[in-house]
Amino acid sequence: MFGSSSNPVAQVQPAEVEQKLASTQPPLLVDVRQPDEYAQGHIPGARLIPLGTLPEHLAELPKDREIVAVCRSGARSANATLAMRQAGLNAVNMVGGMLAWRGPVER
Repeated sequence: MFGSSSNPVAQVQPAEVEQKLASTQPPLLVDVRQPDEYAQGHIPGARLIPLGTLPEHLAELPKDREIVAVCRSGARSANATLAMRQAGLNAVNMVGGMLAWRGPVER
């Protein structure tokens, strides 16, 4: 959708995301799944921006804070990460998505 195989995606492991969220400067989590998926369970504090609507929300995202993109398996969030990085944002993709997440989940 947004990237190509020649453009590697910056990635972060779920355990590292959990550590970062507990730090004094936590990243902004952007969940790019659909609203029904988000409602079934998401990382506390994650902001829902479905991938299809991401381009119209890029200007609202902070340029001075790390952004971690999350989806179910890590594929949609990889596309979102590329789009955010192309927009000048400090974005990384959470490897494995919610399937790999072992931290708290909010419903």
